Amino acid sequence: MSIQTRTIDYFHNGALLQGVLAWDAAWRGPRPAVLVAHAWAGRDAFAVSKARALAELGYVGFALDMYGNGLVGSGPDENAKLMGPFIEDRALLQGRQRAALDALRQQPEVDAERVAAIGFCFGGLCVLDLARSGADVLGVVSFHGLFTPPGNLENPRISAKVLVLHGYDDPMAPPSHVLALADELTQAGADWQIHAYGGTVHAFTNPQANDPGFGTVYKAEADHRSWQALRNFLAEVLN
Repeated sequence: MSIQTRTIDYFHNGALLQGVLAWDAAWRGPRPAVLVAHAWAGRDAFAVSKARALAELGYVGFALDMYGNGLVGSGPDENAKLMGPFIEDRALLQGRQRAALDALRQQPEVDAERVAAIGFCFGGLCVLDLARSGADVLGVVSFHGLFTPPGNLENPRISAKVLVLHGYDDPMAPPSHVLALADELTQAGADWQIHAYGGTVHAFTNPQANDPGFGTVYKAEADHRSWQALRNFLAEVLN
């Protein structure tokens, strides 16, 4: 195994975006690929580590850049300011996801016909919107994501398979949001699964999360179980 990385420059609406591609150079020929949508801080070390972890599984991972120039927020206040424009303009969010998808498909290491997307927190919302927008991906996976549907898509049809990995006690997406998402996905004709982990809140995959008052706490059991669920899902949709 020889995991390699490189920065990929791409553009959307005039903004320079810098994603990080990870792949195993020991493989010959193009491989299935997985977009990695970052949390609200930006394309940070955590997002890149997930791209590398996917490369270790035999996929090409691509940690995309929503904010531009690889910008990473310094804390909750700046993170919220960076994320805000995309929450307010979901068409912008969806377009930026598609730009990343296009950039990924252009890489020589990638089998352009076998692509999925995963996202964490804000990134979970991003990849759900990617599916809602009708993007040509085989599957999307949301880890402790946000579920609020966009206002710019009327009666979307979802062809991508959907897996949602969620903390049942997540204060940012309570059980009522989970049920609403299930109804939405059903109405959209999606092939969907929702795994809810008991006694688990937001950001359960991030070892740095330790703020019970904010509702963000790492949980090793849910982290392990959700990653195994991801592996099973990708084996189904990409192989």
